[in-house]
Amino acid sequence: MGPLEGVKVVELAGIGPAPFACMMLAELGAEVLRIDRPGGNLSLGPPELDLLNRGRRSVALDLKQPAAVDVVRRLVAQADVLVEGFRPGVAERLGLGPEDCHAVNPRLVYGRMTGWGQDGPLAQSAGHDIDYLALSGALHLIGRAGGPPQVPANLLGDFAGGSLYLVIGVLAALHDAQRSGQGQVVDAAIVDGSAHLTTMLLGALAAGSWRQHRGTNLLDTGAPFYDVYETADGKHVAVGALEPQFYAELIDKLGLDAPDRNDPAQWPELRKVLTETFRQRTQAEWTGVFDGSDACVAPVLPLAADHPHLVARGTFVEHHGVRQAAPAPRFGRTPTSLDRPPARPGEHTREALTDWGITEIDTLLESGAAQEDSTPQN
Repeated sequence: MGPLEGVKVVELAGIGPAPFACMMLAELGAEVLRIDRPGGNLSLGPPELDLLNRGRRSVALDLKQPAAVDVVRRLVAQADVLVEGFRPGVAERLGLGPEDCHAVNPRLVYGRMTGWGQDGPLAQSAGHDIDYLALSGALHLIGRAGGPPQVPANLLGDFAGGSLYLVIGVLAALHDAQRSGQGQVVDAAIVDGSAHLTTMLLGALAAGSWRQHRGTNLLDTGAPFYDVYETADGKHVAVGALEPQFYAELIDKLGLDAPDRNDPAQWPELRKVLTETFRQRTQAEWTGVFDGSDACVAPVLPLAADHPHLVARGTFVEHHGVRQAAPAPRFGRTPTSLDRPPARPGEHTREALTDWGITEIDTLLESGAAQEDSTPQN
């Protein structure tokens, strides 16, 4: 059932990083109850394909109605964790802020997911992944020399700097609550997490081994032995031959008499040689050449590709007819699993509220404080 079996989480539904965090908590074994607004939230596709919502049941409540807010408070009284991703102050105006929730459950871990944080000059401003990366300096790092910063989808900010830091904070606060008997607020801001991710490079910057000019450093395509190269079929391979022994194997496999990699003045010539060499064969051919070697060369694959290593580990799985990433990380004694597909908003309103001890469900449904999606499943 996962290492978080027995932990109960109430999720006030949002978009992006908060749902991903709650998805992870569910996969780790927590019982997560998602409180959707009637009609649901913004999604990149139909609800049944919104994989961020997998692993938990959905109850639709109209939090503008006092009866619905009262239901959430009663759920919170039974929960270990609440997660919300509203702008600062919204939960308080709904009557579901930290003070409201701690009044009914002092042990509650109250997880807050925002872009800018709960305070500061930008706390009330709108923003997205790209903005938080921009301000934290992380976006400035990404790109080639002489070119503009490149946008890394929304993986680095929303999910690495946001979701994962929220999960870490919630787990740490849960541990403390078990020890102290007191809950607390976890303020997870994407701008903070994104800045924290740059810690190694900040140290290198202070030491003089990293420069502010992107595309000129060891790990940002400045070094020709840490870059991507086009193959004969228009695809790419990634080369990460940093250590001398790995670089030596790279050069041996390529059959080259290459310029001295220890002399940065020869890097342009080395890059030219590598570029011309990799264009001589297809990606599949180069994959065969480097298979099983320590040259640190890998094909750049599309999403959810069937590479033998990924197949052997079950990194991607078919679940309810949809190809998706399996839960991570993996545990030896309390394995994680995928159980529920993404739920339609309100799909489990009656079932889940009943299980959590809410009895006046008919009244809630008749008043519109709660809604249930009774669409037949395919």
